[in-house]
Amino acid sequence: MANKLLHTPDGVRDIYGIECTRKAVIQEKMLKEFHLCGYQDIETPTFEFFDIFNESRGSVKAKEMFKFFDRDNHTLVLRPDETPAIARCAAKYFLDEDMPIRLCYVERTFINNSSYQGRLKEASQTGVELIGDDSPDADGEILAMVIWALKSTGLTEFQVELGEVDFFKGLLEEAGMDEEMEETLRELIENKNYFGVEELVMAQPISQELKQVFLKLPELFGSLEQIQAARELTANKRALRAISRLEEVNRILEHYGLSDYVSYDLGMLSQYQYYTGIIFKAYTYGTGDYIVNGGRYDSLLKQFGKDSPAVGFGISVDELLLALSRQKIETEVSMTNTMILYEQESRENAISLAGHFRKLKVPVQLQCKKPERSLEAYKEYAMRRDLKNVLYLDQEGISVTVINLDLKRMDVVPLSEYLK
Repeated sequence: MANKLLHTPDGVRDIYGIECTRKAVIQEKMLKEFHLCGYQDIETPTFEFFDIFNESRGSVKAKEMFKFFDRDNHTLVLRPDETPAIARCAAKYFLDEDMPIRLCYVERTFINNSSYQGRLKEASQTGVELIGDDSPDADGEILAMVIWALKSTGLTEFQVELGEVDFFKGLLEEAGMDEEMEETLRELIENKNYFGVEELVMAQPISQELKQVFLKLPELFGSLEQIQAARELTANKRALRAISRLEEVNRILEHYGLSDYVSYDLGMLSQYQYYTGIIFKAYTYGTGDYIVNGGRYDSLLKQFGKDSPAVGFGISVDELLLALSRQKIETEVSMTNTMILYEQESRENAISLAGHFRKLKVPVQLQCKKPERSLEAYKEYAMRRDLKNVLYLDQEGISVTVINLDLKRMDVVPLSEYLK
């Protein structure tokens, strides 16, 4: 029974030591990029009312949320998606602001995925939201920030896939498909299921020309030129405007010098139904899932009482860390690597020595030696804790025995040499 208490539920895990420090460093690097672009921090509650995230908002499906009740019998959920939470905040605190609002965050999301999907149910996410700007320039800025954030972590080989949901929505509007049919077609296209798309589309009472566009959708990805070729497939005004938007965003990315990081996919769709314009995901090798997900959601804030356009993204920190590890990209972290070990009689000198190092911003552990434990036992302990050096003060406390555990070397240095 005692052993059972040590286990965590499926989909969550402990993180500690150098891995935990590395995660904090990676998150801080990305936050610095966001701050450099003028974004301000925001933190939303871990749990909120269920209605903030219900399916009418276009967020996570209800069956994938962790739901519970408070003492007043209100239905609450652990935050499954940061975007609706920030939309609520923007409507509450910036209702009358008619100029852009730039926000960034480091949060955790909780999604009750099926265990066979292999995803964490508690996931760390960092991202940004740009509210109040519907221009292609805002789209370009957001995409540039995705690239800068990933590069700041040391990642070099990644690709941002960019689509535009209005291309698909324009075709659906023209076809007059019902909601159930739309959802089925959406899943088939997103999974690049050519045969499934063909079977469904050919059974619809729509023009031959429109059928051909739907059949081509899973193939409309790659370079901008391949996307531009889609102009020849349709005269649908909404779909053509979507292509024009992608062309404009591409020009902006060229100004940033970042267009090489972006490819295009008109068949890209999302489980989040609130997206209304550009939509994108970023991929790298070493992980089986996307590391960034984002897009434009111009209608979501209206549901909270603020009619304002918005665009943003979230970076999956856990997937990013996995990719960095598998690509053997090192992250420099500042870990404690020195222990000051002292006999009780040398306590005062040991505290002075520790204070000396800490004033220099050098982290050290301070440890009083128990009489019944040998120096060798403390050296083994230090190695287990990934420490590199032990500074030992004996009972006299006037000299320091410097033990380098990597080199297996010992030197004696007067304490005064450190403190002068």
